[in-house]
Amino acid sequence: MAQHIRDLLKKDKSDQDLKMSHDHEARFLKKLNRELPQKRKISRSFGLRIAASFIVLLSLGLAINEKLKSVPDDAPYSNKTVESGTVKSLEDVSPDLGKVEDYYLASINLELSQLEVSPENTEVFNDYIAQLKLLSQEYDNLIKELNASGPNNATLDAIIDNLRLRLNLVMRLKTKLDDFNSSEFRA
Repeated sequence: MAQHIRDLLKKDKSDQDLKMSHDHEARFLKKLNRELPQKRKISRSFGLRIAASFIVLLSLGLAINEKLKSVPDDAPYSNKTVESGTVKSLEDVSPDLGKVEDYYLASINLELSQLEVSPENTEVFNDYIAQLKLLSQEYDNLIKELNASGPNNATLDAIIDNLRLRLNLVMRLKTKLDDFNSSEFRA
């Protein structure tokens, strides 16, 4: 009883009279577009958003750079000069070490500039600033030692550790102030 499909189609001529409506394809495409997600085209507005973001980031970088340049010399977190007159920074020893030093100093200054000090948390802030001053004085002593004895691993490691400690101290201060402010809002 198995019949070939061609034979069946030839015999059943009633189905051949059926025709699709003239707007069948348009309705099909409309349903298909509604059911399937559309590919997103990258438009000009997307490119403008990227350009605007780049401009904002660039201006933010320039603003931070200007703010870092305006740090007073007597600030506890600045890179003070040593009285001997022959200041050697880590950049004088190696450009890579200079980049490390610049990274830490910029990070310290950036974090300090973002702190919100209120009359309620001034005491905590002042305690941390006093510790930063001590670390800054130790940094100056290490630079003097670097000038006196020349670069060696122990002195260079101590300078980098000092910078790392100062950044960690500022990060702890930021956390303390955030905790203090959040507990103040709960009360």
